[in-house]
Amino acid sequence: MPIIYLSPSTQEFNPYVGGGNEEFYMNLVADAMVPYLNATGIEYVRNTPEMTAATSIVASNAGNYDLHLALHSNAAAGTNSGKIRGTEVYYYPTSQNGQRAAEIIANNLKLIYPIPQNVKTIPTTRIGEVSKTKAPSVLIEFAFHDNPEDAEWIRNNINEIAENVVLSLADYFDIPFLMPEIIRTAQVVTKGGNLNLRNKPSLTGDVIASIPNGTVVTVYSNYGDWSVVRYNNFTGYVYNSFLT
Repeated sequence: MPIIYLSPSTQEFNPYVGGGNEEFYMNLVADAMVPYLNATGIEYVRNTPEMTAATSIVASNAGNYDLHLALHSNAAAGTNSGKIRGTEVYYYPTSQNGQRAAEIIANNLKLIYPIPQNVKTIPTTRIGEVSKTKAPSVLIEFAFHDNPEDAEWIRNNINEIAENVVLSLADYFDIPFLMPEIIRTAQVVTKGGNLNLRNKPSLTGDVIASIPNGTVVTVYSNYGDWSVVRYNNFTGYVYNSFLT
């Protein structure tokens, strides 16, 4: 299953109009993404507020991630302060996967941002979390937090933003997007053999682990005859008829 490095802003020094700061609200978005990531079967490793952009890059590059996703909000400089609205999705210009991810994310954000024509993708070599990461990377500036309307849009749409971004990730990774359910446990019941954990909800999906009969797994969501489950350090799909 795909795994991302999730990097919400660590910039607590960037204040929002009306209170709060960039680090606080971007971590709220990341928190809200977690149930959707679990349900959809996307694994993640996340930075912490004590880190910086530089240490987040180091941590990301120390692993093997399918995408580095940075969550930010924006501010305008000088006389433009507080006057600009919009969403900017950045990617590295020579990264085909980064560009594809950015375009999917931007297209979906147009469905929820109040001024869809102000949502755009931008290639850049100047942002470290785009230019210095080993994995394909995208940095989202969801809106301008120095603009009252944009800041309020973020505050009032944390869950909708989180759902929208994970929907884009599912599209990018070509897996079903699934809504969060009550997390539960189930026991694997076979005729004695192991149960295959697959990377797709199909018998043609690659087997990523074998789960012994009698094992208790965590169940995140259902997709037809399949369930997204967690077994040890693996997340994937199993056939429902072998779960009790």
